[in-house]
Amino acid sequence: MIPMIKRGLLLIILTISCSSNNNDTIPENDSETEITAPNTPVVPSKNTVSGFEFIDEFIIPNQEIGSEQVGGLSGIDYQNGKWYIICDTSTPPIRFYEANISYNNNEFTTVDIHTMIEMKDVAGSSLPQGVVDPEAIRFDPVTKNIVYTSEGSINNSVDPAVVEINGNGNEIKKFSLPDNLKANTIDDTSGPRHNGVLEGLSLAVDNSGYWVSLELPLIEDGPEPIITDTQSPVRVTFINKTTNTAERQFAYELDPVAREPALGTTFMVNGLVEILEYDTNKFLALERSFSSGYIDGGNTVKIYNVDASEATNTISKESLNGNDYTAATKTLLFNFETIRGKLTANTVDNIEGITFGPNLDDGSRTVVVISDNNFNSFFPQYNQLIALKVVP
Repeated sequence: MIPMIKRGLLLIILTISCSSNNNDTIPENDSETEITAPNTPVVPSKNTVSGFEFIDEFIIPNQEIGSEQVGGLSGIDYQNGKWYIICDTSTPPIRFYEANISYNNNEFTTVDIHTMIEMKDVAGSSLPQGVVDPEAIRFDPVTKNIVYTSEGSINNSVDPAVVEINGNGNEIKKFSLPDNLKANTIDDTSGPRHNGVLEGLSLAVDNSGYWVSLELPLIEDGPEPIITDTQSPVRVTFINKTTNTAERQFAYELDPVAREPALGTTFMVNGLVEILEYDTNKFLALERSFSSGYIDGGNTVKIYNVDASEATNTISKESLNGNDYTAATKTLLFNFETIRGKLTANTVDNIEGITFGPNLDDGSRTVVVISDNNFNSFFPQYNQLIALKVVP
């Protein structure tokens, strides 16, 4: 099925790169910069986010690069004027894409996924079937390399992984994970849940390492969310990239599932699908609930502001179930239900990726989210891009 595409947008798919770089150093405001000439853009604060305003949606059309279908787009990053998008297939070639994406205050003006890079092992060989299940991607501006997460395959005793690769896709190294994030090959009483492991990845704001987040609670930490409220904490872990050591961890409490499954179906899930640190111990968290049986996609997606400043370091806790700890605080910033009527077919799709994008002409910061269409394995889904303006 060919996705519905906003009228006229296909006519403006160009190969023009984004000219604005969100990751340039932004000077702090002082008494001199507050006295500005008329129409001079105000430099936005990087450490405050109070909400978002909708800019535009773009449905990426069906296309192939190198005879491979573009789909399964589960992670996105913008660094150094370039866009990186990861494909979550576990079938070779395991890959990510480079793209040109640009937009203004009103609409997307360029969406061009132009290059596919195969991700390989340390010997430069193609990764075989089932070895990795890529989910999140970040470009590290210090190392100039790319880091991605893999959920592995818990049911097949394949460990999750955090992997560094170069621009050509060749593996440089894997980072060490705490034992309780690895597949449990002994019994089913503890460890990660299948397909609920390393879904989120963020660069640390001080460039000292990476934050990785589980989608679902460890078995020993609590139940998966259901319609009624449960204590379902997921762990978010900091890995020091110099020492290759997991140094800190905090708990994030998941919401209940947003809707009962419909039309006689029973599947439902809610999880943490991506994180983005924007200030020390402060994050944007992308939380997605899905219930089967809905023609609008069945997804309820929210962006939370998360503060882990006072959260307990849970890295040495074997279980969170029944134990005393302080979870990170979370405040709702944006519910995609508020813009459902502005989206194609009223669909909030399988949104899994989030990144800060380039600043707008007026200096406002932006965020872009992307959805994973699962290669339309279950029902028609979209590779959906949504741009949002940050309200400081």
